[in-house]
Amino acid sequence: MILSIESSCDDSAISITEIANKKLLFHKKISQELEHSVYGGVVPELAARLHAQALPQILEQCEPYFKDLKAVAVTSTPGLAVTLVEGVTMAKAIAVALNIPIIGVNHLVGHIYSLFIEKETDFPLTVLLVSGGHTQVMEVKSLRDIKTVAKSMDDSFGESFDKVAKMMGLGYPGGPLIEDLAKNGDRLKYNFTVPLHQSPLIAFSYSGLKNAVRLAIVDAGEERVKYKDIAASFEHIATKHLTMKLKKYFKTSKPQTFAIVGGASANIYLRTQIKELLKPHNAKLLLSELQYCSDNAAMIGRVAVEMYKENMFSSIEELDISPRSSL
Repeated sequence: MILSIESSCDDSAISITEIANKKLLFHKKISQELEHSVYGGVVPELAARLHAQALPQILEQCEPYFKDLKAVAVTSTPGLAVTLVEGVTMAKAIAVALNIPIIGVNHLVGHIYSLFIEKETDFPLTVLLVSGGHTQVMEVKSLRDIKTVAKSMDDSFGESFDKVAKMMGLGYPGGPLIEDLAKNGDRLKYNFTVPLHQSPLIAFSYSGLKNAVRLAIVDAGEERVKYKDIAASFEHIATKHLTMKLKKYFKTSKPQTFAIVGGASANIYLRTQIKELLKPHNAKLLLSELQYCSDNAAMIGRVAVEMYKENMFSSIEELDISPRSSL
């Protein structure tokens, strides 16, 4: 079995995955959303302190599995430096205490493998990763062959939802709050400009749209009844931006199997629009289970199983965090 730890942002999670059949034997996550909602976003130092409390609590429940562990895996990149350290420090202590190897896992690869928890992989595929920290398209042929073909030039898809929610005073995390508010709104009420709609670049940008929404919120003033239309129009344009750029990319690289991963992949409107986009291509759409869209240790464990089989171990002395690493 492999014990896996995830602490890249504001979720403390540990899982136990059986190597032979990829079965998830244990998985627990403690969310910090309530503590950070007061501030409208994640406060790194607070997140680190909460990880220091939560991770040992979860680890105690894993003690019955210790005798069967063959390795310990941990998210080492990318993420918040002060929170990554909490997980990596714990993983190193476990590796030394139990005399087992350690596996440093890239969080973004973890999101790709969230599609295959307790399942066999289905490569090659094109992946759209949408989360609070990243928006990028990747061509995935195998664990060792992952190529990023498009990414955000500034804010990420998920980050823009968080910031719009904060501007509206809705709380954190913003994604579900904006999605819920948008359900009763008019998506065409506000004619926000689609970012980079005239640019030939296959890339993403949300800073301009975010500012346009800010101005609409300011203009609405005390008329909070308008917020549902602003939210709906924002969600519509934010998603349309993704589908327009994907449509452009598909002209040169037709998808056969396409997947959406990351915390923001739970957005139902995004899922429906991607499904429509893929219809002319007869492409298969893969989606993570909703419980595995956001950060979790189960996806880290699923990657770790493959890395274990390929002897992709890290040195305890040399394993370090890399907050800004990417693919």
